[in-house]
Amino acid sequence: MIGPIDIGAVMPVADSGGSFLVSPALGLMIWTLIVFGVTMFVLGRAALPRIQAELDKRARAIRENIEAAERQRKEADEMLADYRKRLAEARNQADEIVARSRKASEAALAEAAAAGKEKREELVGAARRDIELETKRSLDRIRQEVADLTVVATEKVTRKSLDTDDQRRLIEEALSEVDFSALAGSEATE
Repeated sequence: MIGPIDIGAVMPVADSGGSFLVSPALGLMIWTLIVFGVTMFVLGRAALPRIQAELDKRARAIRENIEAAERQRKEADEMLADYRKRLAEARNQADEIVARSRKASEAALAEAAAAGKEKREELVGAARRDIELETKRSLDRIRQEVADLTVVATEKVTRKSLDTDDQRRLIEEALSEVDFSALAGSEATE
């Protein structure tokens, strides 16, 4: 069996009665400072310039990224302003096109209405001329019929044939008694 361990036998005790790290000796302090100085010198010559170069490189990359982001933001703002300007121009052009097409349609409607009115007036004028012409023809036929009837009636009344002069005289008398203007006026108003 193992018995109790004596701590004094395992760890040597310093002369002053404490740990050598808590109360260092002068030689240890000098060697510590020399090792620290050499380490700092080696780090200063070899590692610190590389670390500083990497830090500068990193700072430069960050600064360039910030500048690039600023440029891109300015470009985006310019593009947005340009887009808004073009959008406004497109809206204005669309409004102008709508206004022009509205005016063109109104002009076309007015032109079509004028052409329709002109065509209607032409047709009404042609119909009036046809009516007047037909009225004159009808009156001429009526006169002829009245003249023929007058001759026939006179022959029956007198029971003799009339010569040409007598027929003309009787026709003119009969025609003067008939009011053809009333016939022409009543047909013109219908």
